[in-house]
Amino acid sequence: MKFSVLTIVGHAPHPLTGELPPAADRLNEVVELGVEAERLGFDAYAVGERHAGAFLSSSPTVLLGALAARTSRIRLLTGVTVVAILDPVRVAEDYATLDQLSRGRIELVIGKGAEAGHFDLFGLDEERQWEYQAEKYELLRRLWREEHLDWEGLFRPPLKNVTTVPRPYAGPPRVWHGSATSLNSPELAARHGDPLFTANAIQPREAYARLIGHYREKFEEYGHDPARAHVAAGSGGLYIADTTERAVRDFKEQYESRVRQAFKPHLVGKAGYNTPFTTIEEAVESGPQLIGSPQRIIDKILGYHEVYQHDLQSLTVDAFGLSLPEQREQLQRFAEEIAPVIRREAPSGLWAAPEPEAGPDRDVTPEPGAAPRP
Repeated sequence: MKFSVLTIVGHAPHPLTGELPPAADRLNEVVELGVEAERLGFDAYAVGERHAGAFLSSSPTVLLGALAARTSRIRLLTGVTVVAILDPVRVAEDYATLDQLSRGRIELVIGKGAEAGHFDLFGLDEERQWEYQAEKYELLRRLWREEHLDWEGLFRPPLKNVTTVPRPYAGPPRVWHGSATSLNSPELAARHGDPLFTANAIQPREAYARLIGHYREKFEEYGHDPARAHVAAGSGGLYIADTTERAVRDFKEQYESRVRQAFKPHLVGKAGYNTPFTTIEEAVESGPQLIGSPQRIIDKILGYHEVYQHDLQSLTVDAFGLSLPEQREQLQRFAEEIAPVIRREAPSGLWAAPEPEAGPDRDVTPEPGAAPRP
């Protein structure tokens, strides 16, 4: 299995002290944690995109540019790029630029976003969010694969003889589809032969297993090789202690205070917004959160792997008010005490060698001097 670190750059008051760091400090923390993730041998580092709520991730391209300059090996992902509200021409330009700067280390995770407020912010009709998602993603694919493109759709002016620049570094970056509650994202991913990134953050395991099962079924129905149906899974937060009992004792107040702080009363009953695991004991026992001893966390990840057969596990260490030194300590413990066991027990071929892309419209010819994209 491969491992990624995700931040959505939360910027809420500390759940216990109420302290709120300056925005500049919080953004710098994100970059420093990415540098640390590379040093510790993590495979990827992902930055989310939010345009509403207590977050500082409205411009992930800027943060990823800073990370590209400070790192040399680690893959740089988004989590997610909210394609439904963006102009695909701008997305193609921005991320191809990042792809060039990082020499082919960029991959996108796209989605319609977890904050409903961004549709109003961009003057869009939330009722049409899945139509936006499908059309805009399909245009993005073509912009990265074709030159002198003519295109016409519903949600932006037509294009005539368009070639976006720069071109991607070595063929189109891999695009994952973020999936949390709806069958629409697994369907879109399967249709195009793309990988799926299940949120695995709030709901019970069975809810995400249903989405992954639909994805794998449709992937084959659309004629793609099942061996290329890569799946990634998130987690609702990481906290490692020597024993699970100590983790519960030390992290209980912090975890439960943050859950109360993040509660959205206007979205009660709507899947994917409020966690049912409101106590730390529930989270340890049945939630996606990785809280406990190293062995408890190993068992939970392998338990998810039995169901999901996922290739990539995402971790989050900055969701519950841990300081930067504490976040670094958590990542180091994971890298030293947990990751080697999981890699041995659940090996993955993801990112091990170049994979041919399927479909007649895919142009993956590298630019002169560029290596094939792994």
